[in-house]
Amino acid sequence: MVHKVLITIIFLSVFSMKTIAQHEIDLWKNSPPTNNGITTPEISERDGWWITDVSTAKLVVYSAPKSNNTGMCVIICPGGAYAGLAFSHEGREFAQWLNTLGINAVVLKYRMPNKHKEIPLDDAWQAIRYVRENAKEMNINPENIGIAGFSAGGHLASTASTHFSTTGINTRPDFSILFYPVITMSLSTHGGSKSNLLGNNPSSSDVYIYSNEKQVNANTPPTILLLSDDDDVVLPQNSIEYYNSLKNNNILASMYIFPEGGHGWGMNKDFKYNEQMLFLLKSWLLDINKQLAK
Repeated sequence: MVHKVLITIIFLSVFSMKTIAQHEIDLWKNSPPTNNGITTPEISERDGWWITDVSTAKLVVYSAPKSNNTGMCVIICPGGAYAGLAFSHEGREFAQWLNTLGINAVVLKYRMPNKHKEIPLDDAWQAIRYVRENAKEMNINPENIGIAGFSAGGHLASTASTHFSTTGINTRPDFSILFYPVITMSLSTHGGSKSNLLGNNPSSSDVYIYSNEKQVNANTPPTILLLSDDDDVVLPQNSIEYYNSLKNNNILASMYIFPEGGHGWGMNKDFKYNEQMLFLLKSWLLDINKQLAK
């Protein structure tokens, strides 16, 4: 009898985790401004752990429980070198964790650029517009919407944090969370992310525009950076240069460099510093929520 009860509890826990206040929305009501030219069907591997050939952008919404909804929202950009999306441990698992804090989450299934550099940023801007425009219905504070990104998704999140418009519906995020992000398109970049976004022979102008450490200004939102010192895929110099630019512009910023862990740990519990990382991030989010409420 005890055995059956335990199985039932485990089943219900897993079932509720998978179905927690989740629904999917097409990002663009009409056609997006640019087509990425991908005509092959989208491929989802390992129960959605890895998704490639994304040509239709979508939002996967995870609403916080009404009982502890803070009104905060984080738009999440999974990584994948602008070639695919690590949608599980850098997307939905992070969204579910945010929900436990009373924070709404929206995972952005952004389109692959396929060397159309404007496409991911178009999707990020549209995601911010959508959440702001529908904030009341989503029980979200329109002035408390942040963006998070992992690896190449961190490049997209930092691009959205440094390239935005306040005309019409404001596309500026209110805060940024960057996990081991690609930041620069210069020497210390991740080569695959750069070529997938900008092509094999980008102009010096494109390299400059998409090197986000050079685009920080006084309006860039408060930012936290989380990475490992031994990351040999996206060098820590990316985050360090971005942090220095933030401080040079008097932007509230925190950076935590863990001694080891490499690249791409996301929400993986086998990351040695998983608990410490989540504790630090939770504390930072609570502080940001208080500051934005002033």
